[in-house]
Amino acid sequence: MSRRVRFAAALCIAAVSAVLLAARGVPATPVDSGSNGLVVHEWGTFTSVAGADGQAVSWYPLSGGSDLPCFVRMLNPNGIKALVSGLPAVRATVRMETPVIYFYAEQETTARVFVRFPQGLISEWYPAATVEPVFLPADAADATGTIHWPRVTIRPGPDPAFPREPGDSHYYPARETDASPVVVDGQAEKFLFYRGLAGFPVTVQARVDADGRIALTNTGSHPLERLILFQNIDGRMGYRVLPALEGETTVEMPELTADFESLAAGLTQMLVAEGLYRREARAMVETWRDSWFEEGTRLMYLVPRADVDRILPLTVSPAPDQVVRTFVGRVEIITPAMQDEVEQALLRNDLATLNRCGRLLQPIVDSIRSRPALAGRQDDIDSLLRLIAASSTPENLCPAPAGR
Repeated sequence: MSRRVRFAAALCIAAVSAVLLAARGVPATPVDSGSNGLVVHEWGTFTSVAGADGQAVSWYPLSGGSDLPCFVRMLNPNGIKALVSGLPAVRATVRMETPVIYFYAEQETTARVFVRFPQGLISEWYPAATVEPVFLPADAADATGTIHWPRVTIRPGPDPAFPREPGDSHYYPARETDASPVVVDGQAEKFLFYRGLAGFPVTVQARVDADGRIALTNTGSHPLERLILFQNIDGRMGYRVLPALEGETTVEMPELTADFESLAAGLTQMLVAEGLYRREARAMVETWRDSWFEEGTRLMYLVPRADVDRILPLTVSPAPDQVVRTFVGRVEIITPAMQDEVEQALLRNDLATLNRCGRLLQPIVDSIRSRPALAGRQDDIDSLLRLIAASSTPENLCPAPAGR
């Protein structure tokens, strides 16, 4: 049933909730018979990089390291996260980042969970699961990944002792919810966690016009009702809440007069309006606060539920009373200013500036390779990329699990 929620792009939290949002009801999964008291909520992110024409490009982060604790399992770490000739081995148009599946049960319940990923593969997961394919394809788009938890025991009550390693990680904030703990093969956690790489078509295009505005196109079959255009330049932030996107539109860059707290509050409201519980929404924002709001220009939007179910079919047995799946689409936009800065850094062998680009360095470099000043320096550029990739990758990421 449709409803409307107000959300404003202003500097204070009170104003953030004042702009009109077109909120949609979240469809529920059919129940086998009657009510079983089981509720399933999931959130995650699909990250892509827009090329000069606005369409998603194939890219890889210039780092073989992982921001995940070592108890998280990884598909073929020698191919996905390790380096081949100094560069990561797997390229993809989409990084599926940190989906987590929460369970809420009135009594101890055992469930089977199965996820398919057409045109993608599952790269990391916890607790223990069966994952296919075992071997990496040449192109993520040629794979159909699956992850299967055949027996998930959901135990409402106090949290047991979850595994934790020294140091911070994107992984741990997702535990700060009221979800029931789960146990799989003796491994206890607050959720089911997985990540992946994909080559499915991204239906949102974003490019910078000659006048500096952002041209947006929605080529999908569903309107996008919640979008935010964000920019961070040298620590100064700005964002613009956009109207529903059907077809094409052009928008101005945001003024850099905002702060993190107002944007975080607004995003939390958007996620709650999409069906997440408030603590889940806060956990998602906290998980990605250093990544969503880092320097750069990006579009963030709520992926329509129908698209989530098509991209990433989920089956839970027995069928829950309700399933909520809330995914944020994130499109990184390469601006002319970023390209010019990287071009000058390449000409000067300025590693400090190149390192500041983080995981976006490779797609930025690819977007300017044909510039006249760089035409005769392709081998030097590749050497620099290999040097940066190797220097940002620890020699020993995690020990291989016994019997692997």
